[in-house]
Amino acid sequence: MTDLRQTPAIPTGRSRRPRGRPLLYTSYAQDMALLDTPAKRVWTLVLIVLAFLLSAVLQDRSLEVLAGAYALAIGAIGLNLVAGYAGQISLGHAFFVAIGAYTAAALSGPPDGRNLGFGLAEIWIWLPAAGLVAAAAGVLVAPLAARLRGLYLAVVTLGLVFLGEHVFKEWDHLTGGPGVGRQAAVPELFGTRLDQDGLLGTREQSLYLVMLVLLIVFALAARNLARSRVGRAFAAIRDRDIAAEVIGVPLTRYKVLAFGASSFYAGIAGGLLYTITGFVEPGSFSLLLSVQFIAMVLIGGVATVSGSIMGALFIVLIQPLTRSLPALVPVISSDTTATPNVFQVETVLYGLLIILFLVFEPRGLYGIWIRVRTYWKSWPFSY
Repeated sequence: MTDLRQTPAIPTGRSRRPRGRPLLYTSYAQDMALLDTPAKRVWTLVLIVLAFLLSAVLQDRSLEVLAGAYALAIGAIGLNLVAGYAGQISLGHAFFVAIGAYTAAALSGPPDGRNLGFGLAEIWIWLPAAGLVAAAAGVLVAPLAARLRGLYLAVVTLGLVFLGEHVFKEWDHLTGGPGVGRQAAVPELFGTRLDQDGLLGTREQSLYLVMLVLLIVFALAARNLARSRVGRAFAAIRDRDIAAEVIGVPLTRYKVLAFGASSFYAGIAGGLLYTITGFVEPGSFSLLLSVQFIAMVLIGGVATVSGSIMGALFIVLIQPLTRSLPALVPVISSDTTATPNVFQVETVLYGLLIILFLVFEPRGLYGIWIRVRTYWKSWPFSY
């Protein structure tokens, strides 16, 4: 008889992969891992280390631009959750960004100042509050998403931008009024100002490191959400909502959850973004800001967290080029009252880039990266 004690053990989900077959998954957990290959783990660590090292290499102006890109990337990840993963078209992202920005500014502002303020300058108080208030607004709008789809949903969310623009311009006690504005949220942690020279270096270095750490945290949270049961429900609704409902996915619950999560990320981005400039003004939350977020998602890559970060970096880093156009092309003015001006050129450029990527590279910059990676993995063979 065979000695059962000498029978080879059956590989389990936590067993090591066989040598020579590194991409052979023996469990569902391996296939759903956050970083499922050694190459991804190594290169992700390398990119994070390089990002931290940039704070000691780049000049303050460059660090300030990148800090703004990281804050915008958090908002782009939020839009990708509802539009990319859940398939719900939203053109009102700027509205939720504004709610987060003014919630943070009101909580951290001085209580005896000209504008509404509560004197809670600690970032661990006003930052979650900015996200939660924006999420509450998203949840209030979400029931409409359960009844509308496609163009009708896009029009409703677009109306939020114009509604919010009117409210914020008229609510002077909170926003300071158009053309006047108010001081943005003050980033303070345990009595230490993060927007001043201190232990982390200069003001720009401190803000850069804060934005980078928060981007990593929220990107990991979004990636984990996408690969969870909630993320799979989002994908089912996106691909075919009727089929998803047939197999038992409650549409209303997950659509509300998608809008709530997206609005939470938008509120966080709004609270962080204007701490860099130190000033927030109602005119900043126009349709152009929503178009910028849409461009970040479509250019970076739909339904990918990495693509959202790529798109935000791409959009922010081309702005210094467009802002230098008046010096190169005298016809283009830097004055917003003149036509054509640099901001109109940026709007046209965003639309042109969206069209080009949708036609020639629907998966965005992330798709280009996948094609390059696949080429080198199969090189020198063509298959």
